[in-house]
Amino acid sequence: MPQITAVTVEDVRFPTSLTADGSDAMNKDGDYSAAYVVLHTDGVDAAGAPLAGHGLTFTIGRGNDLVTAAARQQAARLVGRDVDEMAADMGAVYRFLGSDSQLRWLGPEKGVVHLSLAAVMNAAWDLAARAADLPLWRLLADMSPEQLVDVADLRYLSDALTRDEALDILRAKEGTKADRVAELTRTGYPAYTTSAGWLGYDDAKLRRLCQEAVDAGYGYVKLKVGADLGDDIRRCAIAREVIGRDRKLMIDANQVWDVGQAIEWVGELARFEPLWIEEPTSPDDILGHAEVRRAVAPIGVATGEHCHNRVMFKQLFQAGAIDFCQLDTGRLASVNEIVAVLLLAAKFGVPVCPHAGGVGLCEMVQHVSVLDYVAVSGDLTDRVTEYVDHLHEHFTDPCVVRDTGTGSAYALPDSPGYSTRMRPESVARYRFPDGEFWANAGDAAAVPPPGPRQATGGSIVPADR
Repeated sequence: MPQITAVTVEDVRFPTSLTADGSDAMNKDGDYSAAYVVLHTDGVDAAGAPLAGHGLTFTIGRGNDLVTAAARQQAARLVGRDVDEMAADMGAVYRFLGSDSQLRWLGPEKGVVHLSLAAVMNAAWDLAARAADLPLWRLLADMSPEQLVDVADLRYLSDALTRDEALDILRAKEGTKADRVAELTRTGYPAYTTSAGWLGYDDAKLRRLCQEAVDAGYGYVKLKVGADLGDDIRRCAIAREVIGRDRKLMIDANQVWDVGQAIEWVGELARFEPLWIEEPTSPDDILGHAEVRRAVAPIGVATGEHCHNRVMFKQLFQAGAIDFCQLDTGRLASVNEIVAVLLLAAKFGVPVCPHAGGVGLCEMVQHVSVLDYVAVSGDLTDRVTEYVDHLHEHFTDPCVVRDTGTGSAYALPDSPGYSTRMRPESVARYRFPDGEFWANAGDAAAVPPPGPRQATGGSIVPADR
């Protein structure tokens, strides 16, 4: 039986700030980054290749080294573990990694330590799915209700969701899962695009990209707002002119407003009929979100990409603070916490529309959205998953979004794993600070194009550590 023999943890950063990709009112110059974890084993996969698990969490540049350092400590605890035993009880793996009281003290279920736990657990889930030769969504959807509830972290949730309630939700969908898998095989999972609406783009680029979104079949387009009201009015007018009134427009303030300012600003943009206002205020302000929601209805309120953990989501649901749940696969501590949030959302009747703007997030959230529809909610009403057309070329199994004739949609992932394996040449080139790109960042002409070189360096933790 294969065992984990070593781990590699890399600080990988892409220079997206050079083209304003990812720019918004709060984050103007982010370099999309990943704390990238590989769990090496002494086994082979179904194709005869070395068996390994690949996982990441998303940051936007400086500080990615801190998350990498924390992930290195957490992942080291898995060296020597039997892969089959881990895969048989991933709830126990999650509890084991989360039980380090000294690391937990630095940020109990939030901050750097929680981000790093997401990266390590994402790698562990990728490993479990690859060992089973299944895409992760299928591995999870094939579980019985009892097995999936055992995966979920339901601690601190019993006042909103009991284990028996979670089982009832899953059992109600058990008999029709195959029908929904067949449907998604035909249609894919509905997607929306943010690629047109980054705040740093000029009006001509905004107009061109909105038209490209229309031509590609997107029925939903999202714009960043919040820096300047006049600019927002002009940009929303351009977007509405291009996409028309039949398509949905969403706006995203990325946390920049106080509650009163959010209400006033959204009131000025209401003429453009946005479906939702995303992150209208501090991500920690649950009651503030509830106040904004009451004031701006029928415009919905969406949030979640900076929601630290399942307990915050519980309170957002209990307070009636959001219309759309935007969980993040790098912010929550991987599948174990995500399943808990999916179950909470199903109980409270809030559609899950995952955040997926950052590197690797689109690759992961496709699995989450499919799992939600197939096994948890059984509903596509008001559900649409974010897609951003950046950096997918750096993954060996990139997500695929295509026009289905009724709208753009994620194709059902069919490769084993969590779709999180990065190309070795990409890691080699963009590893910080000594990768080819960053080592030559002062001389663009000296930076070679990516080639078939293998990644070197990183942090190897041997089995005797």
